[in-house]
This record gives sequence, C-alpha cells and structure tokens, in this order.
Amino acid sequence: MVENLGIVGISWRQTDSEALEDFSLSGNSIGERLALFAERAELSELAYLETCNRVEIIFSNNQETTHDIRPLVYEFLTGRPAKSGEAERSLKAWRGEGACEHLFLVAAGLDSAALGEAEIVGQVRACHEYSKNLSLSGPRLELLFKEALRIAAEVRGETALGEGRVSLAEIAVTHIRKRIQKTPGQVVLIGVSPMTERSAMSLKTKSSDEKNSLIIVNRTLHKAHSLAEKFGAKAMGLEEFLQDPPDVEALLIATGSDKPLLTASILERISSKVGSGQPPLLIDMGVPANIEKSACERLNLKRIGMDDIVNEATANREARLMETAQARHLVDEALSRIHDRFADQLYGPLLGALQNRFQHTAKEGINRLFKKDLDGLGKNEREAIENWAEVLARRFAHIPTLGLRGLLHNGPEGSLEAFLKGLDPKFADELRLALSKSSKKQVENRVIKP
Repeated sequence: MVENLGIVGISWRQTDSEALEDFSLSGNSIGERLALFAERAELSELAYLETCNRVEIIFSNNQETTHDIRPLVYEFLTGRPAKSGEAERSLKAWRGEGACEHLFLVAAGLDSAALGEAEIVGQVRACHEYSKNLSLSGPRLELLFKEALRIAAEVRGETALGEGRVSLAEIAVTHIRKRIQKTPGQVVLIGVSPMTERSAMSLKTKSSDEKNSLIIVNRTLHKAHSLAEKFGAKAMGLEEFLQDPPDVEALLIATGSDKPLLTASILERISSKVGSGQPPLLIDMGVPANIEKSACERLNLKRIGMDDIVNEATANREARLMETAQARHLVDEALSRIHDRFADQLYGPLLGALQNRFQHTAKEGINRLFKKDLDGLGKNEREAIENWAEVLARRFAHIPTLGLRGLLHNGPEGSLEAFLKGLDPKFADELRLALSKSSKKQVENRVIKP
C-alpha cells in the first residue's frame, strides 16, 4: 500500500537554483529515458516533477524488500555515478506515509520558498499528466496524486494561505511594477509557462496605464498569440525579438531552454532601445539560466535571477507562517485517511472476488438442492430460495471481508499473504489474480506515446 511509495529529489532547501541545473533533465527523449530508468530501478510506477526550485522522482515499488535508490537516481539525473556517500548527501528520500506527506505539502504550497506558492499545484498536475501519457502511472500514483491535488484545493479554499503575494511570479512582478512606476514603458515576457502566464495576469490586473503595454514573446508564435489574447497584449516571435527587440523597460524570461537565450550581443541591442535611457530591468526565472550571467556583469546590467527571488520569498515566509496552522491540519487529516483510501482502492478487487466466491458457492449448493429434493417447487418458491441464499452468502462474506479489511488497514507487513496461505490453494490463487490484474495490465501496456 503506501509503504510501496517513495520520493527522491533535491530542492531549494538543499541547494541554489544554479546547482539544481545539474539534476534537471533536458532534451527530447525525457519520456524514453524515464521508462528505461523505471525498468532499471525495478519501479512499477514513476513520475518526474521539475519546477524552478525542485527536481523529484516520485515512484512506486512492488517489491517486498526496499532499498535506497538515491545512487541510481543521482546517476540518472546527473549522468554520472555518485561518489561514495555523494548521492545520500545530495538527495533527500521519503518512503511510505512520509512520501505522501511530502507530496501533499508540496502541492499545497507548504514546502515552497514562497509559502503558499500558487504555480506549484499546476506543476504537480502536469507532472501526473505527463506520467499518465507515458503509461508510467498506475493505481498507486493515481491515488497519490488525486489526494495531493484534493488537499491542495482544500488548503486554497479553506485557509488564507493563498492570499497576497505568495507566488514567485508575484515577487518578480513587484520588481517590474516598481520599475514602470519610475520609468513607464513596455514590458516583455519571454516564454509561455505558468510563470509568464501568472505574471501577465498580475500585470494586466493591477496596471491600467496604457503606456505600460505588454508583449508576449515565444519561439512558437501561435502560442504567444494565444497567451497574448487572454490579456490584451501584443505577440512576437522569439527570432524576431532577438534580431530587432522593441523598446522595453523591463523583461522577464522563463523558458525551458537548456542554455542562455539572451547573450551579450542581444543584451546590447535591448539596452540600446530602452526609451528612458536607463538599463533595462532583467528578471531571469529560467532554470537553467536564460540570461547569460557573465554578459550582464561585463555590460553592467543588473540581473535578478531565480536565487534572488527565492531568497526574497524565504525572507517573506516568517510573515506567513501563522497562516499555515490550519493548512497543516488539513494535510494531517488527509494523512490519517490515506491508508484506508489505498486499501479500499487497491484491494477492492480482492474483496469483490471474495464476495463473488461466496455467492457462487451458495448458488452451486442451491442448484444441487433443487436437483435432488425440491423438484416439485414452483417458480416463485425457487426464486425466493435463491434470493435467500444470495442474501445469506453476502452476510457470510461480510465477516471475512471485515477481517481482511482490518488486516490490510492495521496489520503488520505480510498480513495479506499470511491470510491467503491459510486458504484453499486454488481459491488463494483466484484472489491473487483479482489483486494483480490492474498492476499487470499497467506493466504490459507501458508504451511511450509520441
């Protein structure tokens, strides 16, 4: 059940965003690599969560014995074997209920640098959808993510944690607002991502000055148009912007590029067009960095990077800690229910097979009885006896079902197998088959979708 779940990863708590780049997967074959890693690490289910301040592998392992997979994860993420103790020092690991608790806290924004961060729930949802598209998500991760997203919605709806400036994008936007109050002008957002979309929403909601117009830039122009239409902004292709940038006072970039997009020559072109004559405000929310740091230093341009924003968010955490008590209570309530939810979902087929066996046995007995001694009964009498036998079978099945449910919820590891070994071997195999069908189907259907 929950004991099969695990999470291994690294976040802003262990390192800065620059070091996180070493653990971030890039390229066009991520899905294929995840599937191969799942096979190598003998994981039945797998999801990959990457945000601006964390990289985590979320998994389920069906094996009875568990081992520390941090060295395997380290090699998979970094591309090199870990030295002795290096993986254990670099990566955090959670198992069982601890893994559930960690993902609940992450989805609810309680483990973010910006306490109550709004973007994270969308990133957790996208992580799960990606895993499903790769056929790497099975019944355990399905339930885990379902509960994580449910608790995140409860925290948003029942606490004040989401009020105010709780997003990393909001922190970046605060810097932009301060700049355009001093030197009004255009703002450009590069990349179509949760960060840029939330920034666009905040800028258009709280700024009515027509001088402060918004430009959405993206490599794929139709995506830029789609986002621009939501907020009455302009759209522009990335290549066009890099060749001939417009007059902008502030720039925020957040793309998935694995190398800097704004290099020295491009930064010089942007700086030469600024109408106020001041150096442009440059905010880089890319991980890895989207703006060349050394070029900013040579050109004497201030770059606000993800580490700066995370540090500012961390400083704001103290002011928000009082809001977390109720949110933490909701997470604890969800954890108290998680074992029951897993038992009900994962072992429901077994309990159903048990009840079906009782009813099948009752019907066989009634049929034998009809053939031997009750040939003179009419149709109504036969139906009444059959209904009585079916009700009696359900009642008889109720007692072992309750006992088995108790073993699954509260018994020690191995209780289920001990129960099955005490049954008729054929019946035990029948129950095992009912239990294994969904997970076996998941493994057989594991195909990388284009």
